[in-house]
Amino acid sequence: MSISATQPPVDSFSTLYQTHHRWLKSWLQHKLGSTSDAEDLAQDTFMRVLLGGGATEIREPKSFLCTLARRVMVDFWRRNALEQAWKEALEQLPEQQLPSPEIQHLLLETLQQIDAMLSGLGDKVRGAFLLSQLEGLTYAQIAMQLGVSVSSVKKYMAKATEHCLLFHLLQELE
Repeated sequence: MSISATQPPVDSFSTLYQTHHRWLKSWLQHKLGSTSDAEDLAQDTFMRVLLGGGATEIREPKSFLCTLARRVMVDFWRRNALEQAWKEALEQLPEQQLPSPEIQHLLLETLQQIDAMLSGLGDKVRGAFLLSQLEGLTYAQIAMQLGVSVSSVKKYMAKATEHCLLFHLLQELE
């Protein structure tokens, strides 16, 4: 599927959706190999456009939608990988230690929220945050493990904390 080099600017979300939804769904189906996943991700892509506003400012709609849809696909694959890892971890537990299906669902949702929150961070920032919060390492230990200075770790932690706080605030607004 090729993307046209020049297209007229979009004048509304409705026009964008009506003009490009079928094309985007087909493009996603080609990439994913699944009609139902393509339908879901096309909807997710258009929801991001709608929530982000600015549909009237899009000059190259297909290029814009491809870029956004690729990001949606990355999120989709990351969620699937996380869910698969969660299922594999549960399979390792003896049956008497398995949490109830309701608790399993809540834990998976929480893991997905944490993953979504951390996905916007760079690798070193995310790594420093996880080493601190999950492993309980000191800043000096994190610095040694990442091969950076302690002051860099402090900056990473400040950035991660700010990012998590902003993510939380945005979630509360929705």
